[in-house]
Amino acid sequence: MFYGEVILWVIAAFFVLAALFQLFFYLFFYLAPVTLKKDKRDPGNEAVSVIICARNEAANLERFLPSVLEQNYSNYEVIVVNDCSEDDSDILLNYLEQKYNHLRVSTIKKDTKFPHFKKFAMFIGIKAAKNELLLFTDADCEPVGPEWINKMASGFSEGKDIVLGYGGYFPQKGLLGKYIGYDTFFIAMQYFGMAARGLPYMGVGRNLAYRRSLFFKSGGFGKHNTLMSGDDDLFVQENGNATNVALMLEKESFTRSVPTTSFKQFVDRKRRHFTTAPHYKKGIKALLFMEPMTRVLFYASFVTLLCYLFHWEIVLAIFGIRLTVQLIAYILNCRLFEEKNVVVLSLFFDIFSPFINGLIYITKGAKRTYKRKWK
Repeated sequence: MFYGEVILWVIAAFFVLAALFQLFFYLFFYLAPVTLKKDKRDPGNEAVSVIICARNEAANLERFLPSVLEQNYSNYEVIVVNDCSEDDSDILLNYLEQKYNHLRVSTIKKDTKFPHFKKFAMFIGIKAAKNELLLFTDADCEPVGPEWINKMASGFSEGKDIVLGYGGYFPQKGLLGKYIGYDTFFIAMQYFGMAARGLPYMGVGRNLAYRRSLFFKSGGFGKHNTLMSGDDDLFVQENGNATNVALMLEKESFTRSVPTTSFKQFVDRKRRHFTTAPHYKKGIKALLFMEPMTRVLFYASFVTLLCYLFHWEIVLAIFGIRLTVQLIAYILNCRLFEEKNVVVLSLFFDIFSPFINGLIYITKGAKRTYKRKWK
């Protein structure tokens, strides 16, 4: 009996520690984006080069590229790198070039002796760019409105070198679509929050901008050129700091993308992204590991203590405090990121996402087919 009570006290200690760490993450990082002072930035007026890399994306280019080409911005070019496409991308792009004089197309011909990842196509686009400010998005992305370039370019008005934008997904029916929306929202809440606290470690290629001079001065993708991923997260981590990164959180600066409808494709994409995790800085890796680990510990110890009715009033009170702070952070960030369908299932996903991500991460080397993917 004595030893059983000691064990319960030990579990209770872990429960309190896990709760404190969770509260630290929510109060210090996750609420940071919504508490940022919304300084009025000068409208963007410097020349911008929008770069889109596409492989077999004719349908998406036809659907989304016109919204990029018809922005309310007076001085910009759009560079589409048509990377070894085997569909009708060349025909479509040739037609659009005749219609829009600020569209430029760079074509990479397929060569079986020279397989390459998306980074090579991005490098071709960056080399072709005429302007200092580079703004990146994907072929399956659509700006939420015609002020996208203007808002993203305004982030450079403060002398910043990197501008992080939000790239969400179009709402999708089904449990997978809901989970992808939650996962994207949670990751954004995390990397925006950490950047707001002076720890920028990633951005998303769906909506990211930086200076062309910074790219070449830092050696581009050279340090991680052999990795499939890293063009957005590792580049930001290596070149971003507490003073040179701007966070663009106005809804006009957002983009939306088409989510995958296949669980296998979702897993393959997550595995590919996880290949960059070992290359994060030690402090970032520690934080990104401790958050889901303490989340699992928090829920597991809570259930155990409640089953034994061990000081259940205090246990429920601590759980309620964490839940209240969590809901406040979710609701406020959902408003900020214009995500209306996340909160409903967020508590359910909050419990299981560490297990899903953990399983995908530990099996990322077990299957190599995703490495043949271009992006």
